[in-house]
Amino acid sequence: MIYLKYISSLAIAFIGAHLAEWLHLPLPWLLGPLFITALLKINHAPIECHHSARNIGLSILGLTLGLYFTPQMIQLIASQWHILLLGLLFALGLGGVGSVILYRWGKVDFKTAWFASAIGGANEMSNLAEHYQARVDKVASAHTLRVLMVVVSIPFFYQFMGWHGIDHSTMSRHSDVDGYGLVLLAFLAYVASRIFQYYKLPNPWTFGALLVAILLTMQDIHLSAIPTPILHLGQVLLGWSLGNKFKPDFFKTAPHYLTVVALSNLGALLLTALLAYGISFWTDIPLPTLGLGLSPGGVAEMALTANVLQLGVPIVTAFHVVRMVGVLGTVGYLYRLFEHKTER
Repeated sequence: MIYLKYISSLAIAFIGAHLAEWLHLPLPWLLGPLFITALLKINHAPIECHHSARNIGLSILGLTLGLYFTPQMIQLIASQWHILLLGLLFALGLGGVGSVILYRWGKVDFKTAWFASAIGGANEMSNLAEHYQARVDKVASAHTLRVLMVVVSIPFFYQFMGWHGIDHSTMSRHSDVDGYGLVLLAFLAYVASRIFQYYKLPNPWTFGALLVAILLTMQDIHLSAIPTPILHLGQVLLGWSLGNKFKPDFFKTAPHYLTVVALSNLGALLLTALLAYGISFWTDIPLPTLGLGLSPGGVAEMALTANVLQLGVPIVTAFHVVRMVGVLGTVGYLYRLFEHKTER
């Protein structure tokens, strides 16, 4: 019976995708399943998402993104290293400001505020919160709300501005699909992701597949493109899994705390827009691409947005990969540095 629940829930997610497409919403294959799943979950509907759905969706996305990393794109990214470093410093700054806001007005201790505000992966931040004995539930809910706000607001804003298809230079050179090559590509991605998972590396199902596709593409080895139906499936699985995080009591457990989180996220989005606008005057990266690269969203969701809107996929992916690695590598050290100054 449990598998019947998963099958029916996935069917509902696909219905949400088609409905969103009919309504001409941005990113319909992601946002449609997200909206309909979250709405039903909050209203106590008996639907559920299997834990493997997000892993499969992330692997599809990782392979899709990696196919953009041609030798020319690698050179382009290398030439923009200073912008990528600035993006990392900006993310660390946003996390620091957000932690002060949550600590002062969110009615939580500093360690919880710190890991709830760090612009990193929700799973990784929750694990660090548990290690440092912070409130894991509040950290997880803050990151879930942050990703939701960014994933929803940016595509709608970009649709309003008409920002799509601006950066054609980063489109994949190969579009032919080969069945055997696709199977081999999927197998290599699975093995790499398992290795990442074994060594407890961050975001293994995205980065494992991404690394495989990048290594092949930068050597000009083309096994297969990713068929459009599989791309749509990956988006549906990601939207379905994200919507599944919204339990019936999500917005009722700590309304004051989540309100402060939401206001902090709005401020972060505004600062992101201002920085992207400022940087656009001294770099040749288009403003919409900078906005996606600097945004405080998840690597999967923002890279997917760039892919669907054709906005500098490799640059956006590089921004978020550098940020994730940098934040994960420093957030624990910075917490230990600041904790004694704030909890005296």
